[in-house]
Amino acid sequence: MSEVIETEINELVDLILDDYKKDRFIDRVNNFNQIDKDIIKDIIYKLRQIFLPGFFSNKKYHTYTAKNNLSMLLEDVMYNLEKQIVIVLQYDTNFKDSHIENIYEEAHRISLEFFKKIPMIREYLETDLEAFYDGDPAAYCKDEIVFSYPGLFAIMVNRVAHELHLLGVPLIPRIMTEYAHSRTGIDIHPGAKLGKYFFIDHGTGIVIGETTEIGNNVKIYQGVTLGALSTRGGQSLKSKKRHPTIEDNVTIYSGASILGGDTVIGHDVVIGGNAFITKSIPAGTKVSIKQQELKMN
Repeated sequence: MSEVIETEINELVDLILDDYKKDRFIDRVNNFNQIDKDIIKDIIYKLRQIFLPGFFSNKKYHTYTAKNNLSMLLEDVMYNLEKQIVIVLQYDTNFKDSHIENIYEEAHRISLEFFKKIPMIREYLETDLEAFYDGDPAAYCKDEIVFSYPGLFAIMVNRVAHELHLLGVPLIPRIMTEYAHSRTGIDIHPGAKLGKYFFIDHGTGIVIGETTEIGNNVKIYQGVTLGALSTRGGQSLKSKKRHPTIEDNVTIYSGASILGGDTVIGHDVVIGGNAFITKSIPAGTKVSIKQQELKMN
């Protein structure tokens, strides 16, 4: 019996190896120059330790001063981030024919610029945490929010990914936000611009598209879509404004869909649950669904 199985396995191996030889995109093999998603996830969690040192410390590090601990974390993250950036920059047509030394120099420059943004990212995270605590009567304390709220985690990852996106880093920002998406059910494209005091309540099923712009003090509930009216144009729509602009002090309740790059939701607007909006809403407006009929058999 074992000989039969071995023969069958060998035949299957030959079958699949022959399939690899068809020279399609999916047949490409480059074992020594592949991006490592596990390293990128590790970078996210180590950056979280840097952002919130009093909440997420590394138990493996036995250091006695904040300076030593931070130095070890930064060295670790910088080394791994630069290494991954070197790999992904080779996807950029601007570096297609560049010498590897030039790519390394650019990766180091990008990495350094990103780390200089950390105080700003932390400033925004402080406002987000404040918005979560002020906006959720179910929050027992801020510690509970930091340790358990998926919305804060998704926003933190987006703030990291957005800065890398602005610095022109391919692939890595999207891998970061899709990891947060898989963990939280919250899908925020790294290109989306998020203002201060951003609050995502519950969060599951939220989609925020690439060219979305969100102002300050915005509150979004589960199931909200900030999307495009149509993506049938495919790649021809690249870099065009396809997603809505949400101005300051807007609340969007669960299940609402707001679509289109020309759609602007004015400041202090309240969007009721399950609303479907494809045109701009003036400032100060309350939008709700009228005369929904409930039937019971």
